[in-house]
Amino acid sequence: MKIEFAPLNVPLHRRIQTAAVVQWVFSFLALGPVGPLGLVSSEKASASYIISRPEGGHVAVVAVGGAPESLEARPGALTLQLLQRKGFIKLALKHGAWLVPVFSFGENELFDQMENPRGSALRRLQERLQRIMGVALPLFHARGVFQYSFGLLPYRKPITTVVGRPIPVVQTPSPSKEDIESLHKLYIEGLTQVFEDNKAAYGIADDQHLQFI
Repeated sequence: MKIEFAPLNVPLHRRIQTAAVVQWVFSFLALGPVGPLGLVSSEKASASYIISRPEGGHVAVVAVGGAPESLEARPGALTLQLLQRKGFIKLALKHGAWLVPVFSFGENELFDQMENPRGSALRRLQERLQRIMGVALPLFHARGVFQYSFGLLPYRKPITTVVGRPIPVVQTPSPSKEDIESLHKLYIEGLTQVFEDNKAAYGIADDQHLQFI
C-alpha cells in the first residue's frame, strides 16, 4: 500500500487542529469508560434523573441507534437503527420531556469501515461479540498523525449538526402502546423532515433518503 505522508509545510493552525483531535481520540478511547466531559451511563435511570430535575433546564442527548448502528456507519451510509428503538419515547412520555430530532451531516464520512454486509462471517462475529460484551466492534480506519493513508484519526471532513423543530410531549405517567407508537411516528417524521429539508445543502442527492431499520 502506498503511503501518503503529510507535507512538512502544513500550516500551524492545522497542526494544532490535529493535536486537538489526537487528544480527543485519546480521551474518548481511554477515558470514556470512566465518564469524562459530562457523560453518564446510558441506563434508563440516568436519563430519568437528568430530565426529571425539578429545576428543569437539563437536556439528555441520546444516540438512539446505539452500538448496532455503528456497524452500519461508513461513507455514504444513511441507515439508522430506529424502528425498534422506543425506550426513549416511553421515557419522554413518562416525564413529559419534549423530543428534539437532530441529524449530523457528514458524521459517517469521518471513517472507513471494513465491508461487513448483513449475513457475512464478519458481521455475524461482530453481532455475537456485541451480544456477549454489550459493545460493538466496528473495524474502522482513517488517517494517522503524519500520514493520510491509515490510522485511527478521523478524516478532515466537516460535520454540521442540524436541530429540528421540538416535538411537544404531554406527560403520561403510564403511557399505552398506542401513546408510544404515535409519538415514535412523530419523531421519525420530524427526523426525516430535518434530513430532507437540509440534505441538498450538504451534497446529498435528491434520490437519497434515510433508511430506518
